[in-house]
Amino acid sequence: MPQNRSGLPGTASESGVSRRIVLGAAALSLLPSAAGAQPVPSQPVPSQPVPSPAAAPSEPRSLVAGPFKARLKPEPAPETAIWSFDGKAQPPVIRVRHGDALRLKVDNRTEQPLSLHWHGVRNRNAMDGVGGVTQAPIAPGDAFTYEFTPPDAGTFLIRPLVVGGSSGLSGRGLAGFLIVEETTPPPIDRDIPLLMQDWRLDEGAAVLPFGQTTFAATSGRLGNLVTVNGRPAPESIEARPNARLRLRLANACSARATRIRFDGLKVYVVAVDGQPTDTFEPLRATLPFGPGTRYDLLVDMPTSAVSGAITALIGEGLALATITTKGEPVTGTRPPIGPVGVNRLLPAEVKLQNAVRRDIAITGGARIDKAKPEAEPAYTGDPTRIWALNGTSGAAGQAPLFTVKRGQVVVLAIKNETAFTQGLHLHGHAFRLLHNLDDGWEPYWLDTFQLPEGRTARIAFLADNPGRWLISSAVMERFDTGLWTSFEVT
Repeated sequence: MPQNRSGLPGTASESGVSRRIVLGAAALSLLPSAAGAQPVPSQPVPSQPVPSPAAAPSEPRSLVAGPFKARLKPEPAPETAIWSFDGKAQPPVIRVRHGDALRLKVDNRTEQPLSLHWHGVRNRNAMDGVGGVTQAPIAPGDAFTYEFTPPDAGTFLIRPLVVGGSSGLSGRGLAGFLIVEETTPPPIDRDIPLLMQDWRLDEGAAVLPFGQTTFAATSGRLGNLVTVNGRPAPESIEARPNARLRLRLANACSARATRIRFDGLKVYVVAVDGQPTDTFEPLRATLPFGPGTRYDLLVDMPTSAVSGAITALIGEGLALATITTKGEPVTGTRPPIGPVGVNRLLPAEVKLQNAVRRDIAITGGARIDKAKPEAEPAYTGDPTRIWALNGTSGAAGQAPLFTVKRGQVVVLAIKNETAFTQGLHLHGHAFRLLHNLDDGWEPYWLDTFQLPEGRTARIAFLADNPGRWLISSAVMERFDTGLWTSFEVT
């Protein structure tokens, strides 16, 4: 399997950026548009309130963010000074049972203000973790306790998110998993989280400086080394023959979007962005994999010796994980692979007829001279307000773009007028990706998706979660330089 641990193709140089790092139009969907298309019903959807927090444990768990040294390049290169949680290179995996409260005290021992966004959790607004919007950032030396009951079972990301200051937090390594386990989980033999990050390092294994306008105005800060679970890829997994594995894949990179391919493995997708879906095999054994995206996969290992891989389509291919059978076979029988459940807090149908409709245009960023395709993209504007939605760059204290009453269906037509694919994340809600003629939607819920340049996507969601919520870039450098807005649910 081709591997490249230090010089990833398409990585930006210090003096410029590559022509484009984008996904094609296929990034808009995981399945052909004809698959699972839903009819448009005619009546409005009643509000589905998010459950109130359950009783919290008396003592919160502790999570300490601070300096650490990790072995990212082989000796004789020195260890890399990073930021991590609890003094470990491996990102944390926080598990709670569905229905139980999470209470987590976060101590900030880094040099920057910090807040933690629970990416994909349809959270209480005050706990969404956007520093400068839903909470004051945690100052260096201070602490903050997050307390909420996740309404949905599923796989979610922990990502640092502070208005104007997220790139350095993410690019130095702060990320993790929140796994909310089903009350009746599917029968499996192993549950394996796999968190992808990338790092931008110099020849001496030190993290390169942040704040380059060129990166923020183009594809973001692309790294030159990929880790999985805090170690240089690939992650090696051994599984017993006939074992059933649940793989939880998440992209915590600051900017790198790719596609992943499954080599020698027959996998079934059972959840997308934390929400259960009808089980399906990935089209052509590949899936789009942008920052913030998560997949839950089930795979039955064969009874014979076999080796497979999960490969990122970067250059000639970079193995993120290898899976090899070893040991005595698992005995006994189990039901065929099927759905992991149904989230009854999400509407069975999205009623579009009386929806509140809003158009959002994404503008800004570097310009590409089509007459000189060999030229690097150029940006000459304000380095703090590179991107805009409907002509306005996101900033703390800004009024929401629109307001809706709780229980209304919202349809957003988002047009990407920039020269780059945009990864977008909807906070506090899950949405359906609509077909072009509003005649149905893709058969899975999302909270994050990739929108290619020049394209318009329509998303629909039930605004059932009160508070002020962001529509934000999933690329940290773009978020820091204005690519976000907000709406309010009253």
